[in-house]
Amino acid sequence: MLAGDPCFDRLLAARPYRERFRRALGLRAGQRLIVLNSTWNPASLFGDGGDDLLPSLLPRLTGELAADDHRLAAVLHPNIWHGHGPGQVRAWLERARRGGLALLDPLTEWRQALLAADLVIGDHGSVTYYAAALGTPVLLGAAPLDGLDPASPVADFVRTAPRLDPLRPLRPQLESAVDGHRPHPGPAALTTSVPGESAARLRALFHGLIGIPEPDAPALLDPLPLPDHTPPRRTTSLRVLTRLLGPYEVALRRYAEPSYDPEEPDGPEEPPAGTARGGRAGGCAPVQEHLAAHEDTADRGAVAAADVIFRDGAADDPRLGPPAAWCAEVLARHPQCALAAYVSAAGTCTVRVRGGGAFTLTADAWAADPAAHASALFACLSAGSSVERLIAHGLTVRTARARHRVTVTAADGGAATPG
Repeated sequence: MLAGDPCFDRLLAARPYRERFRRALGLRAGQRLIVLNSTWNPASLFGDGGDDLLPSLLPRLTGELAADDHRLAAVLHPNIWHGHGPGQVRAWLERARRGGLALLDPLTEWRQALLAADLVIGDHGSVTYYAAALGTPVLLGAAPLDGLDPASPVADFVRTAPRLDPLRPLRPQLESAVDGHRPHPGPAALTTSVPGESAARLRALFHGLIGIPEPDAPALLDPLPLPDHTPPRRTTSLRVLTRLLGPYEVALRRYAEPSYDPEEPDGPEEPPAGTARGGRAGGCAPVQEHLAAHEDTADRGAVAAADVIFRDGAADDPRLGPPAAWCAEVLARHPQCALAAYVSAAGTCTVRVRGGGAFTLTADAWAADPAAHASALFACLSAGSSVERLIAHGLTVRTARARHRVTVTAADGGAATPG
């Protein structure tokens, strides 16, 4: 008897809630979610066959992809966790976790992650196949055909799906996979020919086998639960590239691998047509660079050298004191730091400028990370803008795919409306 696929039916039923799943994973305006998936196999993306691609790929991803434009999440097969142990897996991926990688529960959260994803980097496992069946762009980081039935749908998928080339720059491959994506009809058609019918068909089969009548109520599947809110927490140092686009507007990109040299030497905005890369023409401001570090980063040398030091926490956390007091303490402890920022809510942070006062930066809750707004404020001030003018006019922060309006107010309550 044809029974359908209850797992895929649950995915299809939850599709209308994609944006909720994205918000649960901390996705902000303009960000793309990249899910890395590995099955349990020596030749998988996280294999033990001598070529462990995923652990070596992650630092490159956090280095080549701007933090405010991308969110990274990993779904590892349960046997990876049980075979190596949770402590060992987390230790292997600690560097990427400090850069913002989310390690998702492989039993309860992987379906929601697939629905939220803009791109999946995977292998020959079923999770990657489900992603393709949903029409999500897929790149195969590992694609072994050994052990697959040559006539199976999965083998056909592995032979024809686009591949990730780890020897080439990653960001252009990922952007091309998303922007040029055309869903392949094979995985969806071959996952089930009776979408949405698995509950009724399976119940009819099981009740028939044991010889009892079915209940009068309809056969239903449990809906996918909404995951806990898990925004990225980057306890690392960030290389920040900024370009002043106007007196109160900054283009910004932050990279969680400060040693990485982006392929785009002109930084967060392309120069005007006819301008040589790395050059300057007309009113095109040059790229400036500074170092921002989370107060809790393991690299204490990075904190000692940072221009901007930030942290996140509740505004009333008694261990840290009020945000403005924490900022003053940081500036006193780190004489090289020019600006301290305390992120207390999704769109809000308190900053204190060395030699100046304390200010509150406020934006929409789904705008960029408030710590990025603090770095943009630092860039404006470094270029000669005054806080008074920023209070009067507001601040605009641009990432690769979004533009965010930020209100600047004096921390003592003096407010201004952006003009």
